[in-house]
Amino acid sequence: MTIQVLVAAMNAETTLPEKINLHTDAIIGNQCDRNSVEESEYDGHTVRWLNFAERGVGLNRNNALMRATADVCLFADDDMIYADDYAEKVEAAFSRHPDADVLVFNLTEKVPTRYVNRRDRRVGRLNYMRYGTARIAVRLSSVRDAGIAFHLCFGGGTPHAHGEDNLFLTDCLNKKLKIYAVPEFIATLTEERASTWNAGYDEKYLADQGCLFRTISRRWWRLLCLQDAIRHRRTYGGSWRRAYRLMKAGARTVG
Repeated sequence: MTIQVLVAAMNAETTLPEKINLHTDAIIGNQCDRNSVEESEYDGHTVRWLNFAERGVGLNRNNALMRATADVCLFADDDMIYADDYAEKVEAAFSRHPDADVLVFNLTEKVPTRYVNRRDRRVGRLNYMRYGTARIAVRLSSVRDAGIAFHLCFGGGTPHAHGEDNLFLTDCLNKKLKIYAVPEFIATLTEERASTWNAGYDEKYLADQGCLFRTISRRWWRLLCLQDAIRHRRTYGGSWRRAYRLMKAGARTVG
C-alpha cells in the first residue's frame, strides 16, 4: 500500500516536511504569492510543492487531491506533527477494514476538544459531523470513482468560513462510501497559530452554520439547524432561539 500526505498550507517554509514529521510521499498545497510546481526530497520520499497565488482551503485540498497518486491519501494541515509510525498505523487500519473507503483517526491535543474514537465503529448520518478533515484518510480510487471533491465556498478563505469537512463526508455518505472511525492516534496538533477564520461563535458563524445545513440537505435543513441550536445553546450564548433564528437567516441566503 502506498501512502501520500496532502498538506494544506499557507506561506510554508522549506522546512515544513521536517516540521510535520513526514515519513511518506507528500503533496504540499502552499497558498502564497507565486505560482510554481516544485519537487524536493525528505527522508527518502518525494515531496511535491504546489505553490499557487490563490486562497481557499477547499481549492487548496482539491489541487493536491487531483494530483495525488498513492493508494491511500491523508489530509493534513501545517500545524500538526505526525507520529513516527503513522504510516504503519494507517496501513494496519485499512488492512483491518478492507471494505473501508474512508477512515477517521484520532488527533492528540494538549487540551482535548475533539471527539476521541475509543473503538472501531461505522460512521453514518448520526455521527459524521463530529470529524474534521485532518483526521481523514481515503482510498484515492474510491473518492475519484465517486467524483468527490471539496466544496469551494466553505472553509477558511471562502465566503462561509467552515464546513468543508462536513460537506466532504456528506458527499462520501451520499455516494455510499464506507466510513469507519478507528482508535489510533496518528498526529498531534501543535496549536501554534490562531485560526485564520474562527472569530468565535458570533452571528457570522451561526449564519454560516445555517448555510452549511441547507447545503447538506434542502429537505431537512431546518431540523438540522434546530437540533444544533438546542444541543449547543450554551456554546452559542445560552439562547437556542437566537441561534436558530440566525441560522435560518443565513440558510435563506443560499440560492
